[in-house]
Amino acid sequence: MKEGLSANSAANIKPYNEQNAKKVQVADMFNNISHKYDFLNHFLSLGIDILWRKKAVKLLRKYAPKKILDIATGTGDFAIACLALQPDKIIGVDISEGMLEVGVSKLKQKGISNIELQQGDSEQLVFSDASFDAVTVAFGVRNFENLEKGLSEMSRVLKPHGVAAILEFSKPSWFPLKQLYYFYFLKILPTLGKIVSKDSRAYSYLPESVLAFPDGNKMAEIIKSSGFKKVTLYKLSGGIATIYFSEKT
Repeated sequence: MKEGLSANSAANIKPYNEQNAKKVQVADMFNNISHKYDFLNHFLSLGIDILWRKKAVKLLRKYAPKKILDIATGTGDFAIACLALQPDKIIGVDISEGMLEVGVSKLKQKGISNIELQQGDSEQLVFSDASFDAVTVAFGVRNFENLEKGLSEMSRVLKPHGVAAILEFSKPSWFPLKQLYYFYFLKILPTLGKIVSKDSRAYSYLPESVLAFPDGNKMAEIIKSSGFKKVTLYKLSGGIATIYFSEKT
């Protein structure tokens, strides 16, 4: 099992075999699967992803952030979970127009008015320096074309001592969880994802990008080099996912 260990190797994993930039392909991929994304996200994770987001929100509670930026917000699940913190405003940014359309519809159905979703590039945020008390991102940094640039942008828009909660897939090391994880991730998930989403590549890209993406201490070092002074790791479900919780320098 070949596992990449650097941000550069992860950047080379793209959803489709095209010459277009990774971010363009990522936007196309999520546009293609947006109509089935929420269902597949919860179904394929057996709903555990909901508990992971709640854990991240719990870590943010003591900081009582009033203005939150949710990067790679998708259909807004993490942003909606952050309403438990009673912030004044949450802004969600995503590169996929299709995902945002689903998210806006979801907010209208729920009658939520203090979350604003807007299209944008996470690596070129339009917000001023020191604009937010907290930044969140769930399963999004893995899709950045330039990981360090995206993380640096997160640091830039945070206020001094602002915090970031980054939730991302990682690779478990315990037997037999590791073996079961790889079997499900490489064999079962891509097949089910393809059948339901009708996109033959989207759910093959997922495990490929996870295996190539730096995790654990390697990821923590990249975060620290991007403007954060301390990173605490919270491994979830035996290491299937990790919350990287960090404070701006």
